[in-house]
Amino acid sequence: MGDIKEVRITEVSPRDGFQSISQFIPTEEKIKILNRIINLGFPQVEVTSFVHPKAVPQMKDADEVLRGIDRPEGVLLRALVPNLRGLDRAIEAKVDKAKLMLSATDAHSLHNANAKTFDAMRDFHLLVDRSQGTTVHVSGSISVAFGCPYEGDVPIDRHIEICDRYEQYGITEISLADTTGMANPESIKRIIHGLKEKFPHFKFSLHLHNTRGMAFANAVAGYQEGIVDFDSALAGLGGCPYAPNASGNIATEDIVHGFEEMGIHTNLDLDAIITEARTLETNFPSYSNSFILKAGKCSDLHIAPGKQQKLGD
Repeated sequence: MGDIKEVRITEVSPRDGFQSISQFIPTEEKIKILNRIINLGFPQVEVTSFVHPKAVPQMKDADEVLRGIDRPEGVLLRALVPNLRGLDRAIEAKVDKAKLMLSATDAHSLHNANAKTFDAMRDFHLLVDRSQGTTVHVSGSISVAFGCPYEGDVPIDRHIEICDRYEQYGITEISLADTTGMANPESIKRIIHGLKEKFPHFKFSLHLHNTRGMAFANAVAGYQEGIVDFDSALAGLGGCPYAPNASGNIATEDIVHGFEEMGIHTNLDLDAIITEARTLETNFPSYSNSFILKAGKCSDLHIAPGKQQKLGD
């Protein structure tokens, strides 16, 4: 971990959060929400995914949303892309980064991409080649990296094999996703330590879901292994449509509050984040999952009672 006392938070609620919401959010409303989020000071925002509308109907207006949002200096816009057609749309929409979709296990990959893991990777080189000469940077991901609901634990050798293939394609920035919240601090440390030892030049990040209440403990474990890039979603929105019982991402207000309490800086305004998170919670109450929205910050002190109140007095 060294002397690092700073982390970077990527906000993913406009993509991972919105895809879990069953009712279609009008395009203009998406643009308004995204503009507020983009202006909160995140270094990177995952704005949408360029998937087929039948796969994720909520993302059917991705191109229109990208045309309508603000693009302030210093904020990278990232989108999820499943294939060459998705990348073409991302290039046309002028996003800064296109993140490829990939599952660690064959069972999850068949459900998510209709192909086994390495079959799904077969055409990745075409996407990398297509990105050459454009302003779009291609990064990778590994879903269900710390546990698959169909196959269980994912051995480190599987991750090494996947990262070897990514490296062959020239992709060295990888998001490790705990898609269904099956990770624990020890498994986080074991996988990250093994990967960083084998691929010291890679840039790894963590995408954590709070399905079993372990997400912040897992974030701290990742930080202790040198991870400084984390995904999160305002109000804890999110969930994979191709994983059973998947719940939301770690709430942005929770991870920012937790790291700041530890003296690890996020360079974000927690109060402004909480304000926007409350707005999203109000709009999508059944999809929200946030400790800070329930309990408040540790610094939110209360007036002490004058005396003990006893039952029967």
